[in-house]
Amino acid sequence: ARRVRRVPTFLLSSADDVDETVNWKTKQANSFVISRKTAAGQSNVYTILSKVQSDRNVYPSAGVLFVHVLEREYFKGEFPPFPKPGEISNDPITFNTNLMGYPDRPGWLRYIQRTPYSDGVLYGSPTAENVGKPTVIEITACNRRTFETARHNLVINIMSAEDFLLPYQAEFFIKNMNVEEMLASEVLGDFLGAVKNVWQPERLNAINITSALDRGGRVPLPINDMKEGVYVMVGADVPFSSCLREVENPQNQLRCSQEMEPIITCDKKFRAQFYIDWCKISLVDKTKQVSTYQEVVCGEGILPDGGEYRPPPDSLKSRDYYADFLVTLAVPSAVALVLFLVLAYIMCCRREGVEKRNMYTPDIQLVHHSAIQKSTKELRDMSKNREIAWPLSTLPVFHPVTGEIVPPLHTDSYDNTSMPLMQAHP
Repeated sequence: ARRVRRVPTFLLSSADDVDETVNWKTKQANSFVISRKTAAGQSNVYTILSKVQSDRNVYPSAGVLFVHVLEREYFKGEFPPFPKPGEISNDPITFNTNLMGYPDRPGWLRYIQRTPYSDGVLYGSPTAENVGKPTVIEITACNRRTFETARHNLVINIMSAEDFLLPYQAEFFIKNMNVEEMLASEVLGDFLGAVKNVWQPERLNAINITSALDRGGRVPLPINDMKEGVYVMVGADVPFSSCLREVENPQNQLRCSQEMEPIITCDKKFRAQFYIDWCKISLVDKTKQVSTYQEVVCGEGILPDGGEYRPPPDSLKSRDYYADFLVTLAVPSAVALVLFLVLAYIMCCRREGVEKRNMYTPDIQLVHHSAIQKSTKELRDMSKNREIAWPLSTLPVFHPVTGEIVPPLHTDSYDNTSMPLMQAHP
C-alpha cells in the first residue's frame, strides 16, 4: 500500500513585546503551537497549547487482506518531554481506533494489541461497497505513564480489484499461531509460500485473517505455550490442487468424524512451521456457485407492495365511543342474565319431590335405606347420652379363680365417664 505524508512544521508563537511567528521544520510528523512567557526574574517558560497531526493515506484493494501496524516507536516522539537522540524510552502506550464521527471502526476492520508494550495492528478485508469512498480512521495514542495523548488520522482509500478476481478460495485453520503473530509480514509470507508450493497458482493473495476466538473458540490455558489458533483465507486463480482435495475423500472424512487426523500427503510442507487442522479446511469455488435469488410471487403468504407509508394527518376527527361502550357491556350482561335464569329454572322449578322418588324406588331398597337411617340415628343418640350403662360384653362375667358369676361393679346410676374399657382383675 502506498503512503503519502504531508510536510510537518513546528509553529512557535512568541510572547515578547513584538509578536512574531517562526516556522520550524523538523523530521517528526507533527506540529506544535508553543507559547513563550517571560516573567520578572524568571527564565522563559514554554507551554504546548495544541498539536496538529498529519494524515496518512493508504490504498488497499477490495477483497485483499489489509494490515496496518501502529508502531510504538513512531508515537514515542509525540509525548513531552521529547526523548533526545540516542535516548531510549519504554513508556506503555495504548491505542484507540474509531471511524471519524463514530464510536467504533467499520465492520470489516479489526484491531488488536496484546500489551501496552507491543505494537497495535489494524487488519481486515475491505468490502466492495466502500470502493471509492475514503474511510478516515482516527488513531488516538495514550501514554499510560503521563496520560498524554496524540491523534493521527489514517485515510483508507479502497480500490477496486475487479481485474484481479480470485474465484478459488481456501481457508486454513492454523493451531499454533495467534492472530498478531500471523499478521507479521515474514510469517504471512512464509505461509503463502508454502501454499503456493502446494497449489501452484499464478496469482495468490491473502484475503482475510480471523482469530479463532472470533469464531467461538475458547481461550487457551496459559500452559505449554498454547495458542488461540487463527483462520487464514487465501485466494487463487486456478482450481484446487489434488493435495487440497484429499481432505474430501471418504477415508479422510471418516477419520475427521472420529476426531482423528486425516492423511494429507502435502502436510509435511507446512509442518515445519505451521500445524494445520485439515478437518477444518474450507474450499470454496465461486465459479460453480448458483445464485439463490428467487423472484417474489405475491399470493404465497407475501403481501403486495403498498407503497410508501403515509402517517395520519395531525387533525383527526373526534369519535364517539358511547355506543361501543354499551355494546361491550350490554351483550355480555344479557348473556349472563339468560344463563342465570335457565340455571335457576332447572334447580328450583324442576324438582320431583320425595313422594315421587319413593314411588319409583323398589321396596327392598327403601327398607335398607330406612334401616341404615335408623341405625345411624341410634348411634347419634347414644353418643349424646353418656349416662347409659356400659354393655355387659365389656365387663368380666366369671371370676378368674373361682369361676363364680361376678355381679356388675356398678349400678345404672354409676358415673362411668372416666372408667376404662377393661377392668383390672384382683
